Amino acid sequence: MYSSSDPETQKRIRKTFMIIGVMVTVFLLLFFNRMSQPRALTSNQMSINGLSMFEQPRAFEDFSFTDHNGEVFDQSNLDGNWTMIFPGFTFCPDICPITMSVLADTWDLLDDKPKEDLQVVMMTVDPHRDTPERLAQYVPYFNENFIGIAADISKTLWIAQQLNIAMTVVNPETAGDFYTISHSGNIILINPRGHYAGYFKPPFDAGRIKLTYQSAWGQF
Repeated sequence: MYSSSDPETQKRIRKTFMIIGVMVTVFLLLFFNRMSQPRALTSNQMSINGLSMFEQPRAFEDFSFTDHNGEVFDQSNLDGNWTMIFPGFTFCPDICPITMSVLADTWDLLDDKPKEDLQVVMMTVDPHRDTPERLAQYVPYFNENFIGIAADISKTLWIAQQLNIAMTVVNPETAGDFYTISHSGNIILINPRGHYAGYFKPPFDAGRIKLTYQSAWGQF
């Protein structure tokens, strides 16, 4: 018969407590890791919070733009990244700079990994005035990681049609130096396969964009 003071008994007791301690530690680590993961929303919850996701993401044809650094920006730049594309123009007096500011706020709120996997792109709908040089002055003002892209009007309209971006066509020769452009205000979401996955609807809120994007990111 062994007493609790017996060395072998004490050794077994310590071993038992060590095993229990390890199990509790593992459980707590799993619990807190689960709590720190991006919240997974249903499609309906995402829609309520401003992100409409397609049941079947849509492939679209190759394109070639020029970014604000003078480099080619095409389909290959979409592969492996989540991409938010905002159609706008630098002469826009209100909606465009407000939206770009919200995107900048969203960027600051994002968790590290979802941010690492994301690129934010402003596609100009005013290529006559928005040269790469002008985009280089405008887009990085909101965030140095953001990208501005431009193409001639025919390429712009072709991609806009595929991404369901409605926009007016302005003839600068008859419109003069001062004109505005009416266009869709949605932010387009492209998944890492380069497919049109959904869109964020205005009015925009940085917290809701973060919540819905990270949910889509976590479920991909």
